[in-house]
Amino acid sequence: MEKNEKVLEIRHLSKDYGKGAILKDVSLDIHKGEVVVIIGPSGCGKSTLLRCMNGLESIQGGEILLDGNVITSGKTNWSLVRQKIGMVFQSYDLFPHLTVMDNILLGPLKVQKRDKKEVEKEALTLLKRVGLGEKTKAYPRELSGGQKQRVAIVRALIMHPEIMLFDEVTAALDPEMVREVLDVMLELARAGSTMAIVTHEMQFAEAVADRIVFIDGGEILETGTPEEFFKMPKTERARKFLDTFKF
Repeated sequence: MEKNEKVLEIRHLSKDYGKGAILKDVSLDIHKGEVVVIIGPSGCGKSTLLRCMNGLESIQGGEILLDGNVITSGKTNWSLVRQKIGMVFQSYDLFPHLTVMDNILLGPLKVQKRDKKEVEKEALTLLKRVGLGEKTKAYPRELSGGQKQRVAIVRALIMHPEIMLFDEVTAALDPEMVREVLDVMLELARAGSTMAIVTHEMQFAEAVADRIVFIDGGEILETGTPEEFFKMPKTERARKFLDTFKF
């Protein structure tokens, strides 16, 4: 797939909580069909950057564009924008009183006003795709953490977003459940989905990314292909960061 069409553009973004800058002059483009993996030490601003992309955090400077249109103005309808920018969090945020199917149907039916039969058919297809075709009537309490996270991914996918954001989606999972979620994300990447992923799973990052973005102290210190970054990091800070992981 051609990866020259810009889906999301971040220009000179700054974010300040009042106790110092969290993001400092961050600029980043994400192209159609591209998988960008954002890595860096804890507290460096990775998750904040994703939340800014989805309007969950206000910004103090710069701008973000979706399909060439500025979405960080005061007039942005974030309800509409978030249909195009899907996000999956480390806490699954499923409604406990709703079944798996009803959790998935809520957005397409209530927000997008789509046909129920059509959405149910698509939901079942997606659930089968992530290995949960038999869980349509189950409640979240009856699912493992990995299963809940896969449902959360389906819930985001069914809205037909242009880009998917994943924020440390395996951080709350037991080690044996991590693989089943990463496998789903890897399959999405291979299918050409546009994705921005924050993760501490370095081997996964190396396998799934088209481009690695390394952040520290709220700044992008370097970007490159997985091979460039993991084999020949440009900065001393990146080299020290990678030394804490074993491959």
